[in-house]
Parts: sequence; C-alpha cells; structure tokens
Amino acid sequence: MKKIDLTPQLTGLKLKNPVIVSSGTYGFGEEYVSYYDSSLLGGLTVKGITPLPRLGNPVPRLAETPSGLLNSVGLENPGLEEFLRSYLPKLEKLNTAVIVNISGFSLDDYAQMVSSLSGNSCISALEVNISCPNIKHGGMAFGTNPHSAEEVIAVARKHTGLPLIAKLSPNVTDISEMAKAVASGGADIISLINTLLGMSIDIRTQKPVLANTMGGLSGPAVRPVALRMVYQVYQAVKLPIIGMGGISNWQDAVEFMLAGAAAVSVGTANFVNPMTPLEIISGLEEYCEQRGYSSVREIVGLAHR
Repeated sequence: MKKIDLTPQLTGLKLKNPVIVSSGTYGFGEEYVSYYDSSLLGGLTVKGITPLPRLGNPVPRLAETPSGLLNSVGLENPGLEEFLRSYLPKLEKLNTAVIVNISGFSLDDYAQMVSSLSGNSCISALEVNISCPNIKHGGMAFGTNPHSAEEVIAVARKHTGLPLIAKLSPNVTDISEMAKAVASGGADIISLINTLLGMSIDIRTQKPVLANTMGGLSGPAVRPVALRMVYQVYQAVKLPIIGMGGISNWQDAVEFMLAGAAAVSVGTANFVNPMTPLEIISGLEEYCEQRGYSSVREIVGLAHR
C-alpha cells in the first residue's frame, strides 16, 4: 500500500489524520488507555467543561433505542478550576491534538471559559457547545437562534487566538442559517451535529425512561440527518467541517467526507467498539489507496460535483 497523506485541512488545527473522538464519549482519555495509544488518533475532544462543577441530571439518564442511544447526562463535569488543576496536566502528556469542549449559560460564562483556557499550550482548539440554554434570556438554547449563536462565537473570538470550533445543534429549522451565523461570529471550523432531542417511555411503568423526560439521541439512527446537514452546511459556508452523528465504520466516514466534512468525529460507536476510530483510520487509508488518491483531502465534497 502506498503512503496516503491523511492530514485534513482545518483552519488553524493540525491533525495527523481526520479521525477525532467526540466530547462526552471519551472522558478525558484515561478511560481508553487500555485499548490503544491515543497518539494514533487525529484528535481527542474532552468531556464538556462548564465554569462550575456540575453533578448532572438525576438517574436514569441513559436509554438504548433502536440503532441509537438517548442521554440526559446534564453536563456532569468537574468544572473549569478542577479541570485546569487535575486533568489538563495529564492531557499535556498525550501526543495528539487536544480539543476542549466548553459550555456556558450566559455570554459571561463563555468569556470566562475561553480566557482561562487560552493560555495553555497543549490545547489545540476550543469546541464551543452552543446547545445550552441562555438562562438570562428565558432559557432558549443559544444554538437555536442565529443571533444568539453569532453572539456566543463573537464573544469567544474576542478572548482567544485558538481555533474556534462551533458545534451546531440539529434542533433547528435551517441549519444553513446557523452555519452562516457562527461563520459571521468568527468561527474557524464547524462541527455537526450535536444530538437530536428525543424520548422513550416505559410501557410497564407508563412513565418516561429518562428521569429528565427527554434527552439527546445519538448513534446510527441519526446518521442520515447528520449527513444531510453536513451536505447543506458545506454548500452554505466556506468553513471546514467536522462531521459527526452515528459514524460507526470507515464507510460512514467516507460518506461524511464526500458530503463535505474535512474530518470526522466518533462518538456513540466508542461505547460499542472502542477500536472503531482506529478501524476508520485504516479504512480511510485503504479507500484512498484503492481509488488512486494520494491524500484524504481529495475526497472532501466530491458528492457535490
């Protein structure tokens, strides 16, 4: 097999290959050390961090569905201060790109998070989760309103020179408008999709399975929706895209890249088969070799021809 150039083209973010692991499915990397060396990954997105520690939602907060997983974890995390003190030093030892996912409930939260994280040399990029409710404006999620989404990214942009990844929610009417909004706010890269809102009811108890009633649906069930949105966003803006949503094998990854994703992120599949990211890396390399491509970048967006 000839050597294939696997490096993706992502503004300001250098990865050795286009396969990242998704926030919330890989912890802080420690949970997977017994399976493989994380330096083999293109990048690792840590569990979402908020300014203050969060215990998350009451249990049960996970429920399996056909071809998917509902979660209502509620951003459980140690908080910014503890992350900087106890987790970041361990992440500094990893030989892979570290992307920190941040969440907030006000513009001030995002400003604080970005400012505090920007001086750390081991952080390659910040992924801004805009799916959280804006508590100062009635609880509507930042990511469901173009103006609010643009505001969050603009505030983050003002406080950092690190590459900013805007993580878009699929729970909107027009994903293209949301992409244009975050591009206008100063995002360098767009990642999509976050989970779709869903629920499950136990017919024995006749009550919702999740204690929080509703949760985010991920896994293969959402893949066609995610693929469609990546395709639309690729047409709408010029920013590079990290595609995610139900990617379970290299064939799925190829689909997302053909739709316009420069890189892909693996989430729920990590729970089913921890080796999935590595299998996707080797599968992408073999696909490019068999098709006569010298670089994985050559397949990005080919479905738009």
